[in-house]
Amino acid sequence: MNSDLQYQIALKLVPKIGDIHAKKLIAYCGGVEAIFKETSKNLQKIPQIGNVLIRSLKSAEVMSRAEKEIKFIEKHNIKPLFFLDEDYPQRLKNCDDGPILLYYKGNTDLNTAQVLSIVGTRQASEQGTEICDEIISQFKDTNTLIVSGLAYGIDACSHKSALVNGLNTVGVLGHGLDRIYPAEHRKYAEKMVSQGGLLTEFVSGSKPNRENFPMRNRIVAGMSDATLVVESKARGGSLITAFLAIDYNRDVFAIPGRPKDKNSAGCNMLIKRNVAHLINNANDIK
Repeated sequence: MNSDLQYQIALKLVPKIGDIHAKKLIAYCGGVEAIFKETSKNLQKIPQIGNVLIRSLKSAEVMSRAEKEIKFIEKHNIKPLFFLDEDYPQRLKNCDDGPILLYYKGNTDLNTAQVLSIVGTRQASEQGTEICDEIISQFKDTNTLIVSGLAYGIDACSHKSALVNGLNTVGVLGHGLDRIYPAEHRKYAEKMVSQGGLLTEFVSGSKPNRENFPMRNRIVAGMSDATLVVESKARGGSLITAFLAIDYNRDVFAIPGRPKDKNSAGCNMLIKRNVAHLINNANDIK
């Protein structure tokens, strides 16, 4: 068994440690294994390390769960990506809160030359899906990787259109790779494994809980060069992704809409606040 991987998974499983804190611990101790082998007395000297966290690090439970996860990923041909690995999305590595560990099932290069995330409302209009299809079709025969979240609406449209146009597409999930949510999108997910892939930071058994999706959104934004918002209401996950992209110093693009169109309220707001570039077609992004 890969002991390095077991320690990496175990660290990610430690409750409330967080990715920023985990990276600081790795730097302080000189490696992941060193964290678990460090004495409690020395760990107490590290800033912001309390007794509760130390007990979690010394618990046999996280190591046992990590061992179970290794068996799962080996059985299902899933590739773990530690944040120091070459295959880890390098754009995401530059984000302070990027996950220390990802699980990937697919066949594409996550560090390809151009990565574009496309997000939008789950209740996409017919016009919104038409625009999404048209823009993605204009990337045909390019080496552009299309990233989205496999949700209803614009997400599903993005993946489906990328597949039709021969583009690789990656779905970032808010749960483990032992399931597909929503289940109706399994037909896309199965094709994506051989034309892109599925990516998550969550271990098997993790359910698609509501709090997981903002975490998922930071991966969508962070691993991409730019984020395109096709349709968005005044509030929602696509705006969370857009503002994360802005925080990560990425380009954000938005499709304008009619002032009274609820599905365009978010896009219009981004453009009005001068934080997103107004676009009409793919040439405005390329």
